[in-house]
Amino acid sequence: MVRKFIFLAFLIVLAGILFTNPNFKTILAGVAILLFGMILLEEGFKVFTRGPLQNILKKATSKLYKSITAGALVTALIQSSSLVSVITISFISAGLISLSGGLGLVFGANIGTTATAWLVAGFGLKINIAALAMPMLIFGIIFSFQRRNQLKGIGNVLAGLGFFFLGIYYMKEGFDVFKEHIDLTKFAVSGYLGVLIYTGLGIIITTILQSSSATLALILTALAAGQITYENALALAIGANVGTTITAILGSLKSNIAGRRLAGAHFIFNIVTGIVALALIFPLAKLVNYLSSIMNISSTDYTLKLALFHTIFNILGVLIMIPFIKKLETFLIKFFKEKTDKDIDEPKYLNEAVLKFPSSTISALVKETKYLYKNAVFEIVAHGLNIHREDIISDLKIKKVIKKSLKDMHIDVENLYYKKFKTIYGEILKYAVTAQNELKLTKKQNDSLTEIKIANRKMVEIIKDVKELNKNLTLSLNLDNKYLLSEYNGFRKKVTKVLRVIYLFRTEEKTDKYAEKLAELKKQAKENIRQSNKSIDKLIRKNLITTEMASSLFNDNTNVNDMIKKLIEVAELLYGYKDSLFEDGEGKK
Repeated sequence: MVRKFIFLAFLIVLAGILFTNPNFKTILAGVAILLFGMILLEEGFKVFTRGPLQNILKKATSKLYKSITAGALVTALIQSSSLVSVITISFISAGLISLSGGLGLVFGANIGTTATAWLVAGFGLKINIAALAMPMLIFGIIFSFQRRNQLKGIGNVLAGLGFFFLGIYYMKEGFDVFKEHIDLTKFAVSGYLGVLIYTGLGIIITTILQSSSATLALILTALAAGQITYENALALAIGANVGTTITAILGSLKSNIAGRRLAGAHFIFNIVTGIVALALIFPLAKLVNYLSSIMNISSTDYTLKLALFHTIFNILGVLIMIPFIKKLETFLIKFFKEKTDKDIDEPKYLNEAVLKFPSSTISALVKETKYLYKNAVFEIVAHGLNIHREDIISDLKIKKVIKKSLKDMHIDVENLYYKKFKTIYGEILKYAVTAQNELKLTKKQNDSLTEIKIANRKMVEIIKDVKELNKNLTLSLNLDNKYLLSEYNGFRKKVTKVLRVIYLFRTEEKTDKYAEKLAELKKQAKENIRQSNKSIDKLIRKNLITTEMASSLFNDNTNVNDMIKKLIEVAELLYGYKDSLFEDGEGKK
């Protein structure tokens, strides 16, 4: 409600300024065009984020220097720190990268944003930028009408650059006309008082524009037109950096835990950098003058000197924060606490952030499915057999496990299904279908999502088989017929053996021998489904069991072997290949 009121008030004030002072129109139109260009740039580069860009960011987080470098280079290339932040949040949420790796990317992105200042100061204000912008717009629009996503992406990038440069042109023209009527340098304030006033003004402008890059472009064009002093421009640049923290905080209000932690890191980084830059503004200005002479930058080329100043204090901020990055990570984890007491039927890895990109969606779905398989399904199957899970994963011989587990555990399989499985299963299907409908997937990624859905559907069928088996198993425990009980103990032995091998298959490092055992057990199960059980035939001929018991045994024999086959198939889908469900799969374990 407060945000809506502020926005409405801003629109009214803006309309009043445009009505009372038409000289602002060209400048503000230039800002609007530039912002639109940045939006198109981001949309254009999103097309290319599913492949090389995501892989670069994902693989660059193994070392801090790599993540900072990658964040800086990628942001400088795509001119969008917000897109890098979205990718980072999505990857942290899906567990593809660590929080410390994500912090490195965000810190690097702050350095990467300085490329905007160099682009505007060194290029946009030095030539007739409108002449370059027009061809970009023409070819950009042509490409954007093509069917192929890559060509549309190229079109948006070209059009975005065209609008970006055109915005700079109109801002420059607007300030040139504006200075004929009003000289804003009359409002210049020198000394630390001026630094504080103009830093605050930079924060306000960035909060309104929601983009430090746009604010910096505005400052540079005003500086080039002689409408602000160099000293005040330095303070405005510091304010623009600090102002992005408000944008980050507002954006994180509805974000997940990863988003809030990154917004917190962004806030701390920019506040620390801003304080240091304010405290050292005049020594840093002298350093800029010294470096400018070495770099052959004219002493009166204030736009390039401002770009250099902006780069220096951002790099300085990163250098200050590097020694404290582990402490910062610990603080963020403690301050933004993740909900650890999630309900048993609440998804553990799925959230809106992971749906931004295919690889993060697939990673989260695989983890959620694995969690469901090793917890809910494992428990339901084990308890459905009247066996404790700790006995299955122990070193106790399976014969002894069966012998000690003859007491009815009074398990309600259907209740366990609704309590521990169904809700998460529904969420997994919803996210998988959403990804297939809304994300641009490669054939391999689409097949991976189909495999995830198949694995979950098989788990539902396993639970249904367990439900039928548990009913007749419980009956055999209560009936005084040792032959019937012996047959059901044989079924339990088969399934317990499979569960134990699956447990070792997914937990041991050297999985080849367990993979071979599972393949053999699956083969046996398939053969047993086709063959009648000779031992049951023998019991019928000798009248050792009733026809009702025989009917249940035949049905459960099929159910057990079918369940074994499905248990192994799900394990192979989820654990048989390392990263097979990702775009850059690395092959077999």
